[in-house]
Amino acid sequence: MAKRNILKMGDPLLRKKSRAVEIYDEKLHQLIDDMVETLHHVGGLGLAAPQVGVLKRVCIVEYDDKLYELVNPVLVKSSGKCVDNEGCLSVVGFRGLVERPEKIVVEYFDRNGTKHTQQAEGYFARVFLHEMDHLDGVLFADKMIKKIIDDD
Repeated sequence: MAKRNILKMGDPLLRKKSRAVEIYDEKLHQLIDDMVETLHHVGGLGLAAPQVGVLKRVCIVEYDDKLYELVNPVLVKSSGKCVDNEGCLSVVGFRGLVERPEKIVVEYFDRNGTKHTQQAEGYFARVFLHEMDHLDGVLFADKMIKKIIDDD
């Protein structure tokens, strides 16, 4: 495993749409392992492959001490609305209020190509959607309805 550099807002790779994963091999496993190590090093709830310079539809979410490895995730259902604050490892200096669905259902594959369906609500759903947005070149700042300046 290796810690990777996280791209920051302004890097053009963060604005590109990621390609679907077609081969579930050791290279994919290494990418996911590196992303997990990187996430643990910087502390966060999720990380998407484009944030480490890889334009593949892969992201990870760590929530309530459980790790979710999402390969080719698809939002299949959403309902409700909620507004909460978000930050991003690729966006430094501020956080923002973003409106997102309250409840979601996501289908995805794990590193071995096994299909999963995950229901999520509240902040858990928000983290999934935030990371999935990265796969389409979207940052939370694009959806922000109010900016919150960090004090750090």
